[in-house]
Amino acid sequence: MIVNDATEVDPANSEPIELAPALLDRLAATRVAALDTLRSGRPVYGVNTGMGNLSKVRLTEDEQRVHQRNLLLGRAVGGPPWLPPDETRAVLIGRLKTFLTGDAAVSVELLHQLVALINNGPLPNIPAEGAGSAGEIIPLAHAFASLDPGPKEGIALLAGIPGATGRAALHLSRARGLADHLSAVAAGAIAVVGANRDPYRAGAARGDDVLGVELARLRELAGPELEPRSLQAPVSFRVAGHVNAHVRRTVRYLDDAVDRAFAGVTDSPAYLDGEFVGTAGFHGIDLAAHCDQLTAALAHAAEVSAARLHRLLDPSVTGLTAQLAHEPGPQAGLVAVHKRAVATTHLLRRLTLPTAISTTETSNGQEDVQTFSWEAVGNLAEAIRLTRETTACELLAVRQAFTLSPRDLPAGLQPLMQAVDTVVPPIETDRPFGEDLTRLLTAVL
Repeated sequence: MIVNDATEVDPANSEPIELAPALLDRLAATRVAALDTLRSGRPVYGVNTGMGNLSKVRLTEDEQRVHQRNLLLGRAVGGPPWLPPDETRAVLIGRLKTFLTGDAAVSVELLHQLVALINNGPLPNIPAEGAGSAGEIIPLAHAFASLDPGPKEGIALLAGIPGATGRAALHLSRARGLADHLSAVAAGAIAVVGANRDPYRAGAARGDDVLGVELARLRELAGPELEPRSLQAPVSFRVAGHVNAHVRRTVRYLDDAVDRAFAGVTDSPAYLDGEFVGTAGFHGIDLAAHCDQLTAALAHAAEVSAARLHRLLDPSVTGLTAQLAHEPGPQAGLVAVHKRAVATTHLLRRLTLPTAISTTETSNGQEDVQTFSWEAVGNLAEAIRLTRETTACELLAVRQAFTLSPRDLPAGLQPLMQAVDTVVPPIETDRPFGEDLTRLLTAVL
């Protein structure tokens, strides 16, 4: 993939990256101008001064020559667990994307080093936890320890929130796919219990375009129901449109926050209008808050999914055998699958505490607040994983319910159920259903 400007770099894209010559020429010109500015001798934070509370200390020329490398060495205090390879690559691409704006004024040589690391590896070990600072200096120090920084480039590698932003961009692609599966599985549950379709009418979405699209999606997937089993299905069925619309809305909000983070000024100091300027773009409250919001939306969606799953085991709701067993009593059916969903949602709830509400002074008081955006995006990754697990539990129950039901499988759900059937054998007796769930998570969801 040949990149002509920063907007073309996508942390979710796995293609090799090549920077266009015209882009490199523009960045090289910025680098020359920035080095000329440095020669003026004016204090530039982290370049010819110390860091944090030591920024009052001016560095000699000899000290400056080793300072940028030392910035990486002295801040690599993290440890395992490490990020998985896809998130590690997203961090590196996030850093590259911010460098391509020119704010960091790094050299073409450093860009080539970074592109080679992204394309060829070996990928660094980046700690998944422990970024207790304003910004991401600890994980970024690990991320770029193998690079050889020149003047101003050590602090450039540590600046801003490129890691959380790159990881958030990666998880957004997964959240969109998960939202589609939430809709399809909910529609399957609606269809198999013969739920009254009134809550999904177009008129019920007045004033909310996102909800209107979601209700239309549920109607298409579930198909019509001429003879509902009851006047009202349980609430977990009736609110499916509102729950899934909220997930999609929060995905959109986070997508906008990621765009703002990549387009805005997050370097400090940033090279703006011919001078180095201290900024506060490392304070990732916008990104952290929207990661938290999506985590909470997914936690709610998972709880509603688990509630529907419980109702799917109830003959009074489905008209089918108890616990979706072929022979209730001798067989337990899918009751333990619901227990796994309960445990999963219990774990998910603990991720919903807002990350930016606890601040502690560091750096001798120079850094006196944090937003913990690195933690927020880590919570989001875990929320996506756990919500997929709950969705897999409900999907297994929906498929079994259709197997036991005289109702026809709606046309809109046939591709999904066919995908399930390719990896999950027919359920005619009790067996280790964890193996079925693993296959669904691996091959279907």
